[in-house]
Amino acid sequence: MKQDILTPAVQDVVVAAVPRDGKYEEEIWDIFVINLREDSMDNVLITSQGYGMINGSDKSTTVLRHFHQRMGSHIAVKIEPIQKELFAIQNEYWISFNDKEVMLDKKFIFKANSITPEEMVMIPVLNKMGVMIK
Repeated sequence: MKQDILTPAVQDVVVAAVPRDGKYEEEIWDIFVINLREDSMDNVLITSQGYGMINGSDKSTTVLRHFHQRMGSHIAVKIEPIQKELFAIQNEYWISFNDKEVMLDKKFIFKANSITPEEMVMIPVLNKMGVMIK
């Protein structure tokens, strides 16, 4: 029964962390969701939360929810700012959206300490350097 339920994989959607001034040393970065699909994404719900240990203390951020009625094809939407100090914890972005008659969802996770200068690449659509997860 459970095996009869189709759960299509989410493809061509990425989450990117981009420094505001283009340099890793920047204290404030922005998180973007980028639709690289040929189709729009409708009724997009994004939840974000960070959690982990910083300097031996438990740290968690408030769960934030963001909603966008429609994200067109090949566009980026700024979700929220993030302080560089939060790169030390795991930052999770859960994205749900409608693709025609099907609801899709996927969890994107920046693991603790995974946003580093070595991981910076050119982010599609934005044409800026940042760290991206697919």
